[in-house]
Order: sequence, then C-alpha cells, then structure tokens
Amino acid sequence: MITIRHSQERGQADFGWLKSQHSFSFGEYYDANHMGWGNLRVINEDKVTPGAGFGKHGHKDMEIISYVLSGELAHQDSMGNVKTIPPGDVQRMSAGSGVVHSEFNHAADQTTHFLQIWIQPNLKGIAPSYEQKSFASADKRGALRLVGSPDGADGSVKLHADAAMYAGLFNGDEHAAVTLAAGRKGYVHVVRGAIEVNGHPLKEGDAALLEQESQVMLAKGVEAEVIVFDLAP
Repeated sequence: MITIRHSQERGQADFGWLKSQHSFSFGEYYDANHMGWGNLRVINEDKVTPGAGFGKHGHKDMEIISYVLSGELAHQDSMGNVKTIPPGDVQRMSAGSGVVHSEFNHAADQTTHFLQIWIQPNLKGIAPSYEQKSFASADKRGALRLVGSPDGADGSVKLHADAAMYAGLFNGDEHAAVTLAAGRKGYVHVVRGAIEVNGHPLKEGDAALLEQESQVMLAKGVEAEVIVFDLAP
C-alpha cells in the first residue's frame, strides 16, 4: 500500500528568520494522523535567512540528521564539534544521554536550505556522538547511494537506529530500486524536481509512505533529487 502526501499538506511555520515545512507533527503543528512513519519521527524542510539560526538548545535520545540543499549550516555542540555542513554532506548527531548544540547561517547574502531529520534510536542513554561525511553527486546519479545505516556500510554514516537512508539523483531514463523486507516500511521524500515512485507521480516536497510493499521503485525523474528510507515498523 502506498499513501501519497503532497507538499502543501505539510505543516507550515514562519518565524521571519525561519520558514519551515513539517512532514510530521512538530512544534506548534500537531496532526494526530501524522506523528511519524515507523521509527522516522521528523522531516522538517527549513530555510534560514542570512545571519540567523537556532541558538543553543538540547536534545536527548534521538538520531538527528542534517541534509543541506543550498547554502551552508554552521554547527557547534557540547561535544566540542565546530563544523560547517555544505550541500553533499550528511551530518549525523546521536543525542543519546544529552547534547546541546546550535545551528546558524553565517552567510551575509544566502539563505541556508536544509532538511532536518529525526529517527528514533534503538537504545536510549548512549553516549552522544557526531559524524559527517561527503557524498559525491556522481555516486548518486541514477542510483540510490546508501548514506546512513546501522553498521556504517559502504562508507555511510552510522545510525544508532533500525533504519537505512539513501540519496539519489534521477533524470530521464535513470531508475533504481530498493528492496523492502517483509514488515518493513518505506518512505520517499522528493527534495526537488519530479519523479515516479512505484508508478505514482510525485513533485518537489511530496512524499510516499509505503507499507506491505516489496520494494521502492524510482523512475521517470525530471531533475529529481530524492531521499529514501528503509524503516522499522
């Protein structure tokens, strides 16, 4: 079964310095029918104006992934990490027993556009940790590149969660698929462009929620960038 959720159905937030679209309930946006999908809890599409950002704030027991689309995101945390996240990088922060961090757009004239993703961890109370890796566009062209996994396979970031995350770029005849084991859930988020997911047409910001499906099939992309999740029930 496949459920399509269109971009305009997401929750909306506008704080002036931040415009955010919420795929699942978050902050002041609450929808009992959209509390997450499997162990995927949050996908926020955030746009941060120049010179603004999220001040110091805490997290606990969550796998937090940042996926930058344009601009750069400056990260600083209580573990001592001071990093810059550009497009093409995937950042994973395991909040574990507790971490404090901040995220800013220090550019004078460019908006930072990124996805903030939260996945529920396997274990609570683990030591906080940080990881950041770059994935070349060539490796995602016409393919689903594994960028996050429980064992860090194929150079992906290691997720302390029963989930895998893929990223891909598709145009024209390019196509790819991911097999879903029995009982697993799939989730596809169209970052930009348009593409068909198991024969269903999706556009930028749309999502496909899959259950009782044997695979996720992507085809007929039009300058598309997508992220795909293989999730615990």
